[in-house]
Amino acid sequence: MRTTAPWILAAAALAALFVPPPAAAQTGEDTAVPVDGDSRPIAPGIELESFDRWEDQGWIRGDAATVDLTGGAVPRYLDPGVVAASEPVRDQLDGVEDVVLAFNADFFDINDTGGAEGVAIADGELVKSAAAGASNVIAFDADGTASVQRIGFEGTATTPDGTLDLHGLNTTALPANGIGVYDARWGEASRARVADGAAVVEATVVDGTVTAVTDDPQAGPIADGALTLVGRETGAAALAALDVGDAVAVEYAAETEGDLPQTAVAGNQLLITDGELVNQTDQARHPRTAVGVSEDGTQLYVLTVDGRQAASGGYTLRETAEQLLAMGAYSALNLDGGGSSTLIARAPGTEDLVTVNSPSDGSERSVGNALAFTVPDGDGEVDGFAVAPQAPFDPGAVEGADYDRVFPGLTRPLEVAAYDDAYGPADADPRWKTDPSRLGWVDGDAVFHARNRSGEVVVTAKDGRASGSTELTVLGALDAIAPSQRLLSLPDAGTTTGFQVIGTDADGFTAPIDPADVDLSYDGDLFAIEPDGLGGYTVAAKAASGSGTVEVTVAGKTTALAITVGLDEQAVSDFGDGAQWIFSTARATGSMAPGEGHDGDAGLTLTYDFTQSTATRAAYARPPASIPVDGQPQRFGMWIEAEGLGEWPSLQLKDANGTDVVLRGDYLTEPGWTWVEFDVPQGTNYPVSVYRFYVAETRPSAAYHGSVTISGLTAYTAPDVDIPVAEPRFDTMVASDLDGADWTFAVMSDAQFTAENPDSAIVASARRTLQEIKASDAEFVIVNGDLVDECEPDDLALAERVLDEELGDELDWVYVPGNHEAMGCSVADWSAVFGPAFQTFDRGGTRFITLDTSGLTIGKGGWDQILMLRNALDEAAADPDVDSVAVVAHVPTNDKSPQAASQLGDRLEAEVVEEWLTGFEADSGKDAAYIGAHAGYFDASRVDGVNYWVNGNSGKAPS
Repeated sequence: MRTTAPWILAAAALAALFVPPPAAAQTGEDTAVPVDGDSRPIAPGIELESFDRWEDQGWIRGDAATVDLTGGAVPRYLDPGVVAASEPVRDQLDGVEDVVLAFNADFFDINDTGGAEGVAIADGELVKSAAAGASNVIAFDADGTASVQRIGFEGTATTPDGTLDLHGLNTTALPANGIGVYDARWGEASRARVADGAAVVEATVVDGTVTAVTDDPQAGPIADGALTLVGRETGAAALAALDVGDAVAVEYAAETEGDLPQTAVAGNQLLITDGELVNQTDQARHPRTAVGVSEDGTQLYVLTVDGRQAASGGYTLRETAEQLLAMGAYSALNLDGGGSSTLIARAPGTEDLVTVNSPSDGSERSVGNALAFTVPDGDGEVDGFAVAPQAPFDPGAVEGADYDRVFPGLTRPLEVAAYDDAYGPADADPRWKTDPSRLGWVDGDAVFHARNRSGEVVVTAKDGRASGSTELTVLGALDAIAPSQRLLSLPDAGTTTGFQVIGTDADGFTAPIDPADVDLSYDGDLFAIEPDGLGGYTVAAKAASGSGTVEVTVAGKTTALAITVGLDEQAVSDFGDGAQWIFSTARATGSMAPGEGHDGDAGLTLTYDFTQSTATRAAYARPPASIPVDGQPQRFGMWIEAEGLGEWPSLQLKDANGTDVVLRGDYLTEPGWTWVEFDVPQGTNYPVSVYRFYVAETRPSAAYHGSVTISGLTAYTAPDVDIPVAEPRFDTMVASDLDGADWTFAVMSDAQFTAENPDSAIVASARRTLQEIKASDAEFVIVNGDLVDECEPDDLALAERVLDEELGDELDWVYVPGNHEAMGCSVADWSAVFGPAFQTFDRGGTRFITLDTSGLTIGKGGWDQILMLRNALDEAAADPDVDSVAVVAHVPTNDKSPQAASQLGDRLEAEVVEEWLTGFEADSGKDAAYIGAHAGYFDASRVDGVNYWVNGNSGKAPS
């Protein structure tokens, strides 16, 4: 799961506290399941929580800070130094001392001046007013208390011809016919840009006297002490009447509900007023930044929610408000969200400022302004330690190794920072203690050395009465090692990439192996490999072209990876033989003919009708013979002219064993010519050949007539290298002799027959499989999906007849839907014949949990299914009559084939289910297994102690 920053995990003297289940933040019960979370102080009176949840609307990841405004934290207004500019929050913090928390604030003029759009107040002075009269703000009084209020603007300019109303200070947009006043804090942007293209007049006033009047304002700074008046339409006409030397008195002030706040930043929608949710019409989900205030104004609640990412879809305004209400807010305000959302916190014991949320743009966006909190310096005396395994920090949920694990006889570097009573840096000379000490010890460089025993160990740093701890797990003996990637390709000299070495014990528990425990052997003339300081390696190309193998050795275990440098471009097909290519379709009709390619070259045009089915449709173009590709291509590319209808382009290869390798390109969502690339997956068995190209439509709701033209198929080939292959590992869950077993059950899957040919070889193969199962000692059989190829009524009737004729009343069976049980219909149609799509039942002390993965994920089976899975595991753990759990789903959590196309499509979902099953075993002492199918081969393996089984085909291309 998400790797929380090491400094945060151990910010308190004890291990971080788990955040309570977050369902209370929702409108109803059972709408969220906690996945991960922690809570830790980052300064006196400031607590920071992070959470990952599986909610009824999808994945959510967020961070929430509670600031006790009576505890010494002081709000600070931030901007880039001027109004008409934008910078990342981190850059706005330059020169600000003792910052412990900062976040983005107001919406801003992203497409023009860059300035914040609403009211801003700093050090008790109005920096700017709102672009539209008034704005909702989060305000802080001189005594530190906070409130959500509305602040407007009033102002006049008294001229020889009369008094003119002013419509704002340093605003990024002027209303029609308005006049605004600007001072040196505006910056260098031309004031003409605030008039939305209207003609403007600008008058400069110094010491109450007009010094210049122009109808062509230019960019440039405004002198200290000077003001400029900018008018448009009738406002421009009024200013044009001024002459140099005229006396003008400018007066303005903020309109407030009381005294002018000491600090204020603006937002837009009110989320909570007087402890009640405010109705919202905007139901879109986005990344969010929002603030709330307690009824007495002494507690500030800051919330960021990640969005537009696989690990977090974002919140609606109402969901944001519900979360703040659950935190304790009496009033709340929405701030700028989307790619602007940024939350930064100080790492206890350091001066490091870390971005703890995951900005949706992939990096911190430049924003108009922000808010920070500072705290007074502490006493400098050590008060505690932040201790955690050295690891990279990624606020998003990630797949990867666990840095809090280590193998017997190996090491794990630790991060340690001493902090004082304000959680700032402190000098200390820690002494180390391990409990139990028989599991390992820590040296003077903060490196844990595991002894040759397994178990949980608490590692503690101490200095006097100050201490801090972290918990490590010493796994079973190292059984195998593997690189995180078997092949690394560097495009040219000077480029870099990286890898890790991952170890596994006999029960499938994994951990990264620190470079200090690894020996590497390789050709140093081709590339340089250095530890990256975070448990892995950085590889830098030294030669312009070449390839080699890196031999890896850890504690007598060996493995290898291949590295290539340079890519050669290789023409694969110019489609000059397009008339000989073969066209076909799936659940569609169409045609194909030679066409004009990109830049007038030869091309091939596919035309298709995707209106004839709601199941997956495709149009295929196959050359008269597979096209061999020399060498080891790392990716392919081609020009595709599309209509922007959203087709999914795919390039299908055959590998050295004749196995299909399907490469997926980006969806064709833009009309016109696009260069589309297809990456070749790691582990592909070379050489490969091009078998066919096709476009597919998987959305049931999408129906259209379309066409694409393709040209210029090109391969990018790395220098030849022998790619090391991992040795197969035998798993004890595979047994050829079942004598002595208490009882057995059988699993079959993936026949994929249709009613169009009820006497086909596929149907005969499925019948034979069922007959063999009936003749065995199995007590019942699970049909784990894809018994049929489509779910038309005739297909379902045939499936029912085959099961009845072959099994009858002699053997119980349970049918679990696969993706083909919903091919061309909904799984509800299948359920009308075969019963619930997901369920639980007990047999022989085992709790079976069947899941609907017809949508290729568990989540698409519905929220009730997710709750059922979580609750069934909890109930099985507590039930004394249950001694094991078997989760049965058509789609496996992982596909070991190179393209990894036949696995749960939501990778976070797969990771969470694996964690749940491992947690079930650890907490209950009972066994767990996951039984999948779908991938077209048989496989047995262990992941973190849990057995995972993939069942092969029993009809279509039997495994």
